[in-house]
Amino acid sequence: MNSQVVDGSRPKAEGVIFYDANGRKHTAYLNNASCRASEIVLSAGAIGSPQLLMLSGIGPAARLHSLGIEVVLDQPLVGQDMADNPLYGLIMPYTKSIPLSTATVVGILDKIYIETVNGYDFSSLSVGSAAPTQSSTAFQEAAANSTTNLGFILGKFKGPISEGYLQLQSTNVSDNPNVRFNYYQAEEDLRRCVHGMKAIIDVLNSESLSSYRFRNTTTRDLLEMMVNMPVNLRPRHPNATTSLEQYCIDTVMTFWHYHGGCRIGKVVGRDYKVIGVESLRVIDASTFVFSPGTNPQATIMMLGRSIGLRILQSRRRRSNLVSQNFSFKVDKTKLFQEIRVSRHKVNKTPISKYIFNFEI
Repeated sequence: MNSQVVDGSRPKAEGVIFYDANGRKHTAYLNNASCRASEIVLSAGAIGSPQLLMLSGIGPAARLHSLGIEVVLDQPLVGQDMADNPLYGLIMPYTKSIPLSTATVVGILDKIYIETVNGYDFSSLSVGSAAPTQSSTAFQEAAANSTTNLGFILGKFKGPISEGYLQLQSTNVSDNPNVRFNYYQAEEDLRRCVHGMKAIIDVLNSESLSSYRFRNTTTRDLLEMMVNMPVNLRPRHPNATTSLEQYCIDTVMTFWHYHGGCRIGKVVGRDYKVIGVESLRVIDASTFVFSPGTNPQATIMMLGRSIGLRILQSRRRRSNLVSQNFSFKVDKTKLFQEIRVSRHKVNKTPISKYIFNFEI
């Protein structure tokens, strides 16, 4: 984004730099930079929005200086409070063919949301370049059964409490920033994962699923199968199949429901305008204090709709300042003077007191 300093102190966003599909660079400026109604809305997501603010010189001054970025506004809270709802669960090889399904919420337990994904072929156990250890009973039985497909019973909880940060690695907008979510740093988050895992294990051991489960497969077999899958780059600990706390830590995954980085009340105000900067708003999940227990897509869409309506209403109020008719029995020179004086008064008076227009 481009910005300029207004009145020697307060920066004002004035345009954006972007690249098209062919890699050509373009610059777009606000239509009427002097008009308060002209503004830039940043909606690049929880990763992209704080990254673009920093690249534009809005962020922690020390870090920006170290990368050679000119500081427009020293705002150390940009990139802070980053969070992601951790995903945990177990994969279960089924003895029967199950129709393919996307993630479906099947239960809510004390702010913990249990979902299932069913019907994937057994070959999908080979995630990335590695495959799970083939010594487990669950793997051997499932591999020997050609009709086997997979069910993934997973959990997520509202929040979380654990938070981290986002930090620029370079001045290249194409380089991913360094992001640390600090999964399970808060003990309450780890407790919720253990609580959710116990519920998932109870479901897998239920009579309803008994006919879909291989006869000799134990809960530890399923835990071992998951521990040996390359779901992340974390080291595995020997007690990961006997301690649910360690299991949660070792096998943590993402739901891709990132939020934070431009938190409301810290980086943006209640109107989602960037604090300390004119003509710039951030409207996306980077402003969230927490994420809902299920997919936040609808919440984000409603936020965009709500703020969009507020922006339109604000513009209509401004246009109403010139909506009613006034006539002056004076010459045009004096009339223009009166208009200028009246407009000056409008700027210092509540809008509700001045809803009129001038006509010559």
